[in-house]
Amino acid sequence: MDITELLEIAEKERSHQKPIRVHCCTSTGCRAANSLSVKKNLEGAVKDVGLSDRVQVVGVGCMGFCGNGPLVEIDPQEKLYERVTPNDAASIIEAINGGIATAPEGDLKHPFFARQLRIVRENSGKIDPESIDEYIAVGGYQPLYKVIHDMTPAEVVDEITRSGLRGRGGAGYPTGLKWATVAKMPPGQKYIVCNGDEGDPGAFMDRSVLESDPHKVLEGMAIAGYAVGASEGYIYVRAEYPLAIERLETAIKQAKKLGILGSQIFYSAFDFKINIRIGAGAFVCGEETALISSIEGGRGNPRPRPPYPAQEGLWGCPTLINNVETFANIAAIVREGGDWYASIGTEKSKGTKVFALTGKIRNNGLIEVPMGITLREIVAEMGGGIPDGEVKAVQTGGPSGGCIPASLLDTPVDYESLSNLGSMMGSGGMVVMDKETSMVEVARFYMEFCRGETCGKCIPCRAGTVQMYHTLTKILKGEANQTDLERLQALCDMVKHTSLCGLGQSAPNPVISTLRYFPEEYTTLIKPDVLNGKVAVSH
Repeated sequence: MDITELLEIAEKERSHQKPIRVHCCTSTGCRAANSLSVKKNLEGAVKDVGLSDRVQVVGVGCMGFCGNGPLVEIDPQEKLYERVTPNDAASIIEAINGGIATAPEGDLKHPFFARQLRIVRENSGKIDPESIDEYIAVGGYQPLYKVIHDMTPAEVVDEITRSGLRGRGGAGYPTGLKWATVAKMPPGQKYIVCNGDEGDPGAFMDRSVLESDPHKVLEGMAIAGYAVGASEGYIYVRAEYPLAIERLETAIKQAKKLGILGSQIFYSAFDFKINIRIGAGAFVCGEETALISSIEGGRGNPRPRPPYPAQEGLWGCPTLINNVETFANIAAIVREGGDWYASIGTEKSKGTKVFALTGKIRNNGLIEVPMGITLREIVAEMGGGIPDGEVKAVQTGGPSGGCIPASLLDTPVDYESLSNLGSMMGSGGMVVMDKETSMVEVARFYMEFCRGETCGKCIPCRAGTVQMYHTLTKILKGEANQTDLERLQALCDMVKHTSLCGLGQSAPNPVISTLRYFPEEYTTLIKPDVLNGKVAVSH
């Protein structure tokens, strides 16, 4: 396939599309609320009303406003309907001709939508994720063609470096630097790995991207393969994401059929194939070396670093590992240029970030916002605040992150600012808590999670998380004293600084942050120390 054939597919697809498109969300969240029946009834209503010549019903990916699904959008009329039931379908189609829809109408000008800047999710909710033609019609795979025919691998790496993109799966390691490291390794077998093992409680960003726009991730991986000299890639997805896996399989088959994946891509010497590996759902496999071990067929145990995967990774070969969201940024950066991307966000945190906004919040779902926006803007304006009460804390970064008090909601969302508060960006989970939330309970919840997910390879994580969990339980029962509290703090420090991998090193963060910002919730639960019949006062 050459550029002419690619553009012909795009033009043909656009010419076949009807003037009015009815977008019905068919991602996991809306499917759970019966959106497939909604779509079926919408299709039937179009025929019944006689609008088949100008109205097209399209099953699309996630629109973002997950708490109000199923969602249906009428394009280009810019009408949004929320909590749609199968019985509402006919009235929605009739409303296109001036009738009245029975489903609640949403507001696309609400801050939840208006404050977003979509790069990763630019196609989500707009195209059929199971149609490669629709992806090509919005410019898909043109960036891949561009890099193969108009850029050298070094120029691609330079473009990504200039963009300032940082890895979206954890602490934010510079993407360009990681790519450059792999590219500089001696010629030979190299691999690209997409980390889709999203295991944080309350996080569903990667799942949504894979379900809504799988070709965007495939294209990003292929561009990375060209840039670093890799001919094979793996997408590692947990088995709990069956729809994401299904749509990835469909997308890979479609790309192979058109010659966009496989041998001599776009009539070039570049070969690149992509495989899917399904994980059993171990949180530790989100760590690079544990993920590699799992792909190889072994137990998902991390290993000491160095050597880093960029030097010695999958089957001992140089391996580039980025997460889903990172790869989903690549095509847009190539298309618009690294300087364009670098103009968005803050000095050290460029671009946008996708968050799963959940918890005690009025508007919950997926949002994509420019780096540097404040937590208050996200929670109060976009999220609409807490329905009945006040915000007490916002937890970012999942089990590896921390709890940020309401007094610090004016903090900008970027890597350094969140780290300075004892939290982290992580993969993008953002859980809002109200005044009724016990922060000690929250700390125990995350510690229980980490205790169950430790691989057990190193003693600090294996034993330390268990002891921290038991101590937190003791505090909640009112059976702990000041000595137990001091022991908890010492355990946090030990586990953080002596664990083998990122799971153990970051596991104490929810405990440390709640001790730092909500100390009174701990002290009110502990008993005073009694020594020789006297109460020992701690300062």
